[in-house]
Amino acid sequence: MADLRVLGRNSFTTRPLGTLCSDPCLWRVLVAGPVFWLVLGFFGFSDFKWSKILAGGWQLLLFAGLDPLLEEWLFRGLLQPLLLRYPFGRRVVLPFGVTAANFLTSVLFVVLHLFTHPPLWAFLILVPSLIFGVFRDRYQSVIPPVFLHSFYNFGYFVLFLPL
Repeated sequence: MADLRVLGRNSFTTRPLGTLCSDPCLWRVLVAGPVFWLVLGFFGFSDFKWSKILAGGWQLLLFAGLDPLLEEWLFRGLLQPLLLRYPFGRRVVLPFGVTAANFLTSVLFVVLHLFTHPPLWAFLILVPSLIFGVFRDRYQSVIPPVFLHSFYNFGYFVLFLPL
């Protein structure tokens, strides 16, 4: 595994997975999702109905369960660690310890979402993708990104996707 402690002043040391729940950054990004959803809902972008959760059970399971698991395994489990093997991949390129490997993985993630999302929504996926990558680098595991991705997809499904 790549040792991210050598990345410079914008980096952080990797942490044991067991400390995830006590990480204040985790709680900030968990709160940020619903705040973002409320802002979009305030401007009329929401299509929320309680019945959608009940009626769309299998779709919700796929969208908030299987999709994040597969996508994170591919992007954060295979591609990002592959890029971290190279010195350029370990270089911090954005604040909060965003590595070049994370950035390149996230750009590819956005490009592939252009096939299933309108361009603006696909571009907006860059921010959560970078967050997923930071947590992958921080904990050297795909578990935090899968959890966050599932959480964000759940909110997106319930509030914005028509059934």
